[in-house]
Amino acid sequence: MAEHGTFDRLVRARRFIDDCFDQPLNLDAIAAEACLSRYHFLRQFQREFQKTPHEYLQERRLERARQLLAAGNHSVTDVCFEVGFQSLGSFSTLFRRTVGQPPATYRARSLVVVPGFGQVGPLVHVPSCF
Repeated sequence: MAEHGTFDRLVRARRFIDDCFDQPLNLDAIAAEACLSRYHFLRQFQREFQKTPHEYLQERRLERARQLLAAGNHSVTDVCFEVGFQSLGSFSTLFRRTVGQPPATYRARSLVVVPGFGQVGPLVHVPSCF
């Protein structure tokens, strides 16, 4: 476990990822936010959060991509670039591997289709007791 000062730096770096996940980020930029050398930062981040900064960044991007796809307002390509991926192929492959289905399928299954109106929004689960 990191000492208190180092932990605060790691949290600051993780917050930086949260705030800037849609921008091109690399290990040097994230480590600089923590004021640590890249390799020391990488080891400490992984030890503290049980994932690499890159894995955390990808999780944040995919989390936001799922939200945008479920909202149905953007194409898969638009979502890909909006969340910070540089390649549609890489985005689609990672999305499928992580979520279990391609982005387009995820989007289609997340939307409600109302006759006469088409796809109108995210599928909302209504409890059967309602």
